[in-house]
Amino acid sequence: MLRRPLGKTGTTVSAIGLGCMGMSEFYGPGDDQQSLATLATALEQGIDFVDTADMYGLGHNEELLGRFLKGRRERVVLATKFGIVRNPDAPTARRIDNSPQYVPQACDASLRRLGVDTIDLYYVHRRDRSVPIEDTVGAMAQLVKAGKVRYLGLSEVSPETLRRAHAVHPITAIQSEYSLWTRGPEQQMLATCRELGVTFVAYSPLGRAILTGAVKSEESFAPGDFRRNNPRFQGDALQKNLRLVEGLADLAHERGVTSGQIALAWLLAKHSNVVPIPGTKRPRYVIENAAAAGIGLSADEIAALDELFDPAAVAGERYAPAAMAHVERA
Repeated sequence: MLRRPLGKTGTTVSAIGLGCMGMSEFYGPGDDQQSLATLATALEQGIDFVDTADMYGLGHNEELLGRFLKGRRERVVLATKFGIVRNPDAPTARRIDNSPQYVPQACDASLRRLGVDTIDLYYVHRRDRSVPIEDTVGAMAQLVKAGKVRYLGLSEVSPETLRRAHAVHPITAIQSEYSLWTRGPEQQMLATCRELGVTFVAYSPLGRAILTGAVKSEESFAPGDFRRNNPRFQGDALQKNLRLVEGLADLAHERGVTSGQIALAWLLAKHSNVVPIPGTKRPRYVIENAAAAGIGLSADEIAALDELFDPAAVAGERYAPAAMAHVERA
């Protein structure tokens, strides 16, 4: 497995990480034993950069990782997030809290669920615009000073917010959605990250599975799958997007690899400071994803993919309006 620097920390991570959200919810029912096997397979494949958040499964995801980490802690670069607060009695309701008072509470709760003394990379999951980012990052910096957190990150923020945060304490990573069909970070954020020495962690690098060819229609989704409420996966927008995926499949067939592997190889080829974290809960997909790190793309292939997935050709917004309200434009 290739390795890439994690910001300016001197730490390196596998060039492809593992997103764990789907092991707990959002993409249909999970299976803890299968998920634990998937995590073990990731380590066997050289994937050691593992991503979770306190809100995934209302804490279940961190607890699951805590079970996995016993006896393996030193082999994993562990990232988690805080800031999206959910109510167990109303799981679909959520609020954003970045207040300095909440930061240490959230961190201590994550440490307990994960069963660890230190979190390697701690992100603000979503920005609360009513709280100055300087105040939030200042409180997070105290966690670093206390030894509870090693490095700081932000998720789905603008380049301006990154610069303001970075002036308070070094920001190691930015996590935002980035893939062939989500190209917003190319406008400014990727250049800002290169300038500041910040790693860009790309979540949903497989477009929530559409880039793998697994999505054929809205009936592909299990009951409760959040993609049913995602504008890109609905009606005419989905049909338009599926036509783009056909072109990706053609290129993958020519290369004798999968569409998902081409999508990951495209990210790795375009940017040396990008680390994609495809999510899966099945060992066989971890093996497939890991192999993408060994696939090279020519300049012509990259250009063809850029043209095929021109942002103007992608139909539908990334999230429903309520969720998009908490995403800062890059």
